Amino acid sequence: MEAIKHFIKNEIVLCVALVLAIVSCFFVHPSRDYFNYIDYRTLSILLSLMITMAGFQRLSVFRQIGEILVGKMNSIRGIVLILLGLCFFSSMFITNDVALLTFVPFSIITLSISNRKDLFIVVIVLETIAANLGSMLIPLGNPQNLYLYSLSNMNLLSFISIMLPYSVCALILLVLSTYLFVKDAPVSVSGDSKKVYNRTPYEKKLIGLYIFAFLASLLVVARIIPYYVSLIVVILLVVIFDRRVLRKPDYSLLFTFVFLFVFIGNIKNISIISTFLEALIKNNEVIVSVFLSQFISNVPAAILCSGFTNDIPKLIIGTNLGGLGTLIASMASLISFKQYSYIDGADSKKYIKVFSIFNIVFLIIMLIEYTIINLV
Repeated sequence: MEAIKHFIKNEIVLCVALVLAIVSCFFVHPSRDYFNYIDYRTLSILLSLMITMAGFQRLSVFRQIGEILVGKMNSIRGIVLILLGLCFFSSMFITNDVALLTFVPFSIITLSISNRKDLFIVVIVLETIAANLGSMLIPLGNPQNLYLYSLSNMNLLSFISIMLPYSVCALILLVLSTYLFVKDAPVSVSGDSKKVYNRTPYEKKLIGLYIFAFLASLLVVARIIPYYVSLIVVILLVVIFDRRVLRKPDYSLLFTFVFLFVFIGNIKNISIISTFLEALIKNNEVIVSVFLSQFISNVPAAILCSGFTNDIPKLIIGTNLGGLGTLIASMASLISFKQYSYIDGADSKKYIKVFSIFNIVFLIIMLIEYTIINLV
C-alpha cells in the first residue's frame, strides 16, 4: 500500500492522465481508432532524446563543461551568470529537465564551497526560470515543443522565429535579475569541487556514440530522416554498447503522453464537450493554455488545447510562457524544488514564496511582451 501511495505521489500527472483515459473509454469504446490518436513521431523523438541525454549524464559530460566555465570566474556574480547561462542555453538542446538535474546540484556544491549559501534560493529559482525559458526557443527544449512542432508541420526556422523575441526578453530579464539580487564580491572556487575526468578509451567512444545519437535526433526534428530510422539506430547502438543506460529515461512521461492522446482523442468524439472546448480555446489559445498550465502543467495543457484549435503558433507561445507561474506549471520546476529540499536547513516555504514572486513577475512581463507584439 505504501509503495502505491509513493508511486502516485511521484507520478501524479501520469496517474491523472491514466484515470482520464480510462473514464473517457466508457464514452467512446476502445477500437482500432485509438491507434490513430497517438503521435508516434513525437514519442519516438522524445525517447531517443531521453536515452541520449541519460547517456551524456551518466558520463558527466554536462557537469564537466559546467566546471570548466565556472572555474574561469573570480566573482560570485560572474559564477551565477555562468550557472544561469548553462541552464538557459543548454536547455535548448538537452531539455529543461536534464539541465536542472545536472546544474542545480552542481550549483549547490559551487555556492557551498564559495561560502555563499545565502544565495541558494535566489540562484536555484533563477536557474529554474532560465531552464524553462531557455528551452522554449527550439523544439528539442521540452516535450510540449516537440509535440506541437510535429503537429504543426512548420520548419525549424519558423518555430525559432516565433519564440526568439521571448527568449531574448527572458535572457535580458535573467541578467538584470542577477545584477539586482546578487551582490558582487570576489570569490574563488576551491579545487575540492573539481573532479578529475580520466576517461577510458571506451567512455570516449560512448561520448561519440551519444553525439551521433543527438545529431540523428536533430536530423529527425529537421525532417531530414524518418523518425523510426533514428529510433531504431539509437536503440540498437545503445543495446550493443551501453545497455545500462536504458534504465535511466523517464518512461512515465511517454505513458503520460499516450494516456493524454487517448483522452483527447475520445473527448473530440464527444460532440457536446468538443464543441464547448473548441469555443473556449479558439481565439484564446495563449490565455487558456497559460491558465491551464498553472494547474495541470504545460505538457498536458499543450496536448489538451491542440485538440481544439488549429492555431498551433499561439499554443507554442502560451504553453511555453505557461511554464512560468506555479510550481507545477512546468514539471521541471519540481526537479529544482526537490534538489533544494535535500539541503540541510532548507526553508521550503521561503523557496515557494520567492519562486512564486519571481515567476509571476516574469510571466506578467512576458504576457505584456506578447500583447505588444500582437498589437504591432
